[in-house]
Amino acid sequence: MPKNLIQGLISGPGYKDDSRRRAVTKIAARRRLPAARRSTRMRASNTFVSATGAMAFPEAVRIELPILQELEAAGGSDQPRYLYERLVRYFPQLTAEDIEERTGSGRSRWRNLVQRAARQLEEKGEIRRERLIWALKPVGRRRIEQEALRVAPRPSPDEMPRELSHKQAQQLLVEIGEMLGRFAESEFEYYDVVWRDSPAAPRLSHVFEVQIAGSVDSALTRLKHAYDAQRSRPFLVVADERAAQFAGRRLTGSFHEIWQAITVIGTGELKRLYESLKSQEELLKKITARD
Repeated sequence: MPKNLIQGLISGPGYKDDSRRRAVTKIAARRRLPAARRSTRMRASNTFVSATGAMAFPEAVRIELPILQELEAAGGSDQPRYLYERLVRYFPQLTAEDIEERTGSGRSRWRNLVQRAARQLEEKGEIRRERLIWALKPVGRRRIEQEALRVAPRPSPDEMPRELSHKQAQQLLVEIGEMLGRFAESEFEYYDVVWRDSPAAPRLSHVFEVQIAGSVDSALTRLKHAYDAQRSRPFLVVADERAAQFAGRRLTGSFHEIWQAITVIGTGELKRLYESLKSQEELLKKITARD
């Protein structure tokens, strides 16, 4: 039985390894330059650059897809004031000083850039933009789907057929949760599978996204939402080792904030875990029984 995976499923929230957390903190600290050494930025096209030419703010076009993904993860619409902060996480090169930077008129450069990207999306017919709410339109949803197909890792010709479908993986996760004494359900809000300590518990203790095909970005965005909102334990189920490596690259980039909290599970590992637990189902019922 995969002991590490079971420990991840039944243990409480927290970091997997304090030494890894300290290492990431040191890396993040090195990214931040003292204010006295920061160059005065000049505006060039849609990008703000330093006098040395190093990029600080991304081009507005690079913010378009993250906006669409965040809106999709939020159920199709959200308020801009919440998006400003969440979008920062897609661009780890930005520092706190960058986000606080102001224009000559006193407006936030970062918010201006996000607004410019939103205007471009509106002009393309991909979102509806009102003063207090931005909402996805069908064209925007199609762009997310097309992007998922474009960046998805291609399986090698000799790769073994996938053993589990998306629905089958969801069903296994629900049954595993029930065997471990959790209240489990699939298709809860916009999550594939969630576990709670009890039916009445408001907190989602575990959140699972199943990504058998396509880009993992949308799944990681939803898991990041769950982790940020309730410190739910995030789990990503992928098809194979190739997909797991691809997800790992995304977790050390745009989604580095949940890198130490998330667990990536292959469908083969998920199936083996299910079979191991199923063979001891009666014993598990006695162990997890509540008075």
